Amino acid sequence: MRKPELAALKLSNPLHLLALGFGSGLSPVMPGTMGTLAAIPLYLLVQGLPLWAYVGLLVLGFVAGIKICEAATRAIGRHDHGAIVWDEIIGFGITMIAAPAGWGWIAAGFVLFRFFDIIKPWPIRWFDRKVHGGFGIMLDDVIAGLFALACLQLLAAFL
Repeated sequence: MRKPELAALKLSNPLHLLALGFGSGLSPVMPGTMGTLAAIPLYLLVQGLPLWAYVGLLVLGFVAGIKICEAATRAIGRHDHGAIVWDEIIGFGITMIAAPAGWGWIAAGFVLFRFFDIIKPWPIRWFDRKVHGGFGIMLDDVIAGLFALACLQLLAAFL
């Protein structure tokens, strides 16, 4: 069942649809995790792109995400509502930059990103608390994605 504050969000609105991760953010349990799961098929669609194109898509997704998340926040009337998961989609994409091929690496990237996104070690927690608006919603997940990317690349280098 949808929470009352989510009634203002319409899946027919393209900004809301993206903010909600194509509906995955509406999950009554672990919407951030569901949003990250929704990122996997998107990753599979673009994983074969040249690195410059893959990173370019992430930059475009980040910039667009500022407006996407801000639109959803305004509609809901609450900053960084759990149903807004576009930031998780971009954060997972960052985690998977230049990742080795295979489902094991996708699973490792998923676990690492969720760990950093949930635990929010310094400086992620600081940015999460201090930077607001669409930019703030996106920024903490970008940093979590960078932490997870570093860990995934270290794993790849040593395994």
